Amino acid sequence: MFKSVIYKEWIKTRWFIILLTLIAILAVGNIFLTVQHNMSFKEASNYWYQILFQNSHYFSYLKFVPLIIALALASSQYIPEITDKRIKLTFHLPLRENRILIMMLAYGTASLLISYSLVFLIFLGLSNQFFAAEIVKLAIISVIPWFLAGFAAYFMAGLIILEAIWKYRIAYFIIAAAFLLLFFETGLAGSYEPINLKLTLITLLSSISLLFSAYRFRKGEM
Repeated sequence: MFKSVIYKEWIKTRWFIILLTLIAILAVGNIFLTVQHNMSFKEASNYWYQILFQNSHYFSYLKFVPLIIALALASSQYIPEITDKRIKLTFHLPLRENRILIMMLAYGTASLLISYSLVFLIFLGLSNQFFAAEIVKLAIISVIPWFLAGFAAYFMAGLIILEAIWKYRIAYFIIAAAFLLLFFETGLAGSYEPINLKLTLITLLSSISLLFSAYRFRKGEM
């Protein structure tokens, strides 16, 4: 049954996650084409000075890429479940509702992890080609919250999409939007270092939000 659930999720989402990952990789490539251009016309020392002392973020184009991937994955995975209330058929499989949702959640989380890892490793590798370790460290600290935001958005998007009652859906959306703003505060490169661990823990806690759908289903509220 586990393989069947995972295969069903793969069929629904495979083209979305593959296409968006490729687009994200192209976005990273575009970032470093710009970096190469700036280094050629401004000289490396001047460009590094701008990054270190004038708060110039060479990685800013990456800001919303993980979020877009996560929302697209959540939409492709969960919207089919609410079409004609198919989620009720899913919940009537010979497995507990929580287990089915955990399987779906695990699949989506693993898909995001693979996608984000590819994008992040390419970003890290190219950063090391162009910049000193100090600049790369600041960049990594700065982009980590954006990838965490992607995971958090995926977890909460599932809850919002599966919610059947619109007033609750709107309330969840407002709460999720306010929560996600924490990951996108503007500041100096590396300024998120003191709270990245806390954001990671909060993101992990948000992963259980989808199980509230199973609870409401058992209570007959969906």
